[in-house]
Amino acid sequence: MIPDKPQAPIPDKPQAPPKVPAADQTLRILRFLAHQRGPVAAQTVATQLDLPRSSVYHLLAAMESHGFVVHLEGDRRWGLGTAAFELAGGYARQEPLARLGRPIVAQLADRAGESAHLAVMTGRDVLYIVEERAPRRPTLITDVGVRLPAHLTATGRAMLAALPREQVRALFPDAASLSAERTGRGPGRPRELRELLRQTRADGHATEDGEVTLGFRSIGVAVRDHAEWPAAAIAITWPEDAQVDPIRLADLAIDAAADLSRRIGRR
Repeated sequence: MIPDKPQAPIPDKPQAPPKVPAADQTLRILRFLAHQRGPVAAQTVATQLDLPRSSVYHLLAAMESHGFVVHLEGDRRWGLGTAAFELAGGYARQEPLARLGRPIVAQLADRAGESAHLAVMTGRDVLYIVEERAPRRPTLITDVGVRLPAHLTATGRAMLAALPREQVRALFPDAASLSAERTGRGPGRPRELRELLRQTRADGHATEDGEVTLGFRSIGVAVRDHAEWPAAAIAITWPEDAQVDPIRLADLAIDAAADLSRRIGRR
């Protein structure tokens, strides 16, 4: 009688699922682009990730059709698209960033004596994820869950100024992409936005004066991650007739943004 063949032991953990090459390569490309300071050539992607150049072009084209990347034809480079920002907004809505930022924003409102908030980019808009209203200050439009055009807000301008210039051009290619529907103020042409962002970079913070709500002003500062990417922005808003020192408020916002940047991994 032939003895029964011993059965193979049942593993304690389930075996890893087989890789799906296209999915794996797509995610690697997105992660690579997210860690770059600006758009890069497809050849650079292929070389750095050790992928066939033909596969990289096909995957980039597929991602472009879904808005996850944009092709800057003049520069022959590829960068993240608006759908990638939607992923960042989805991450924020699941609250890790909001949970880390909430005590910082609350402390900022206490120190400033004015309302403060935290927002993330989602496409051409900003999405507010934390709002702290100062005592005896009116309710603002920047409540949690509200979306506003990024180019009109201090938080949006702070994040746009931290993006590569090519990325800003891809987001705002023409006057039609620049809405002034809030109060009729704000940049109406791409070159006006570029000049505003140049000033923002020079100042180290963004400003907004009545472009979201008449009678209110804001100062915003970008929160950068480990790759120096603008993961979010913190801002302070106050009535224009309030007796405040804008320089002091800017310093407070800069300190708060630096604190949150450290907490999300920036060195």
